[in-house]
Amino acid sequence: MTYRSDFLTVLQERGFIHQASEPEALDDAFVNGTVTAYVGYDATASSLHVGSLVSIMMLRWMQKCGHRPIVLMGGGTTRVGDPSGRDESRRLLDDAAIQANIDGIKRIFSEFVTFGGNGNDALMVDNSEWLLGLNYIDFLRDVGRHFSVNRMLSFESVKQRLDREQPLSFLEFNYMILQAYDFVELYRRYGCTLQMGGSDQWGNIVNGIDLGRRMEEAQLFALTCPLLTTASGAKMGKTASGAVWLNAGQLSPYDYWQYWRNTEDADVERFLKLFTELPLDEIARLGALDGAEINEAKKILANEATAMAHGRAAAQQAAETARKTFEEGAIAESLPTIVADLDAGIGLLTANVQAGFAASNSEARRAVVSGAVRVNGIAVSDATMVLDRSHVGDDGVIKLSMGKKRHVLIRPA
Repeated sequence: MTYRSDFLTVLQERGFIHQASEPEALDDAFVNGTVTAYVGYDATASSLHVGSLVSIMMLRWMQKCGHRPIVLMGGGTTRVGDPSGRDESRRLLDDAAIQANIDGIKRIFSEFVTFGGNGNDALMVDNSEWLLGLNYIDFLRDVGRHFSVNRMLSFESVKQRLDREQPLSFLEFNYMILQAYDFVELYRRYGCTLQMGGSDQWGNIVNGIDLGRRMEEAQLFALTCPLLTTASGAKMGKTASGAVWLNAGQLSPYDYWQYWRNTEDADVERFLKLFTELPLDEIARLGALDGAEINEAKKILANEATAMAHGRAAAQQAAETARKTFEEGAIAESLPTIVADLDAGIGLLTANVQAGFAASNSEARRAVVSGAVRVNGIAVSDATMVLDRSHVGDDGVIKLSMGKKRHVLIRPA
């Protein structure tokens, strides 16, 4: 359909919309006033990865279009664990670990939205505020009675676990009730009428809409984005060496820049629409490039995406580091660095794991044997090799490389 509101028009043109409940009424709400919407994030790690970036950008566009976004931290629901898309139960975290993860995730959002207490300033809320104090019997009577177990068993996330004969704990089974109740509480406290999220959350969000209608006679809405994969079918946010984290402490801005620089040709235009704010006509021009020219579009994607997450200065430094490394063949001081006791020596496999080139020694061994690993620009094939001070160059470092585009400097402790 053709939307009248700025927000839904932007999302449709850029490829964010997968499903929307009552789209005409939702469009009217955006045209006729300020809408408050939220996305929930459980604190299962101390950073989000780029798989969450689509929903984060939806919150950013919402604020830019004059509406109010809420970032809901799952301090309460993380204690239960979302079963969606999983074959086994999540590892339960203690309170200290959950709070540490929330603190890490909070730092990410300050780069994407503006928080405050006025107008359409974004809010960050923790659902532990209302979930941890619930009286179980009262909750069963007031909320649980509105849920049909028959319907809950029909949800895809539940059916997949049961079909695969994987255990689904009663704890996890309650997750969808708690998430629905979050929507009701946010409506009561902040007038929030829209929940956004990935397409795998559609059933949970619709539960919240139904609960809001039953408990508050409220008209609530759902809006989901597609779960992205790359053109080759790989899941967004994952690489051979691990997750592409948004926190600089877990993935350097340089490695983040390189992730976007290595985008597949077929994904460049789509990712420019989703993960940058470049005008659509400029994106169309860049997406039409082919051959060697498409690499310039990839650099622009890397610059813009990195500037969004880490600031323009970090993006420019990452681009300059890449230029010196690949175009001049020089060792750039701003390459990612690890420090090792080179008097005692560090095994080549261990160094590759610490550099983030491989997730395990066995994976690193395969890379070495295949000839993908280089030390100071020279390919090595001995998986038992130990790096020590004899490998330090005139510039005082060892340059460890995986393939042509991944480099780390090893400095003596």
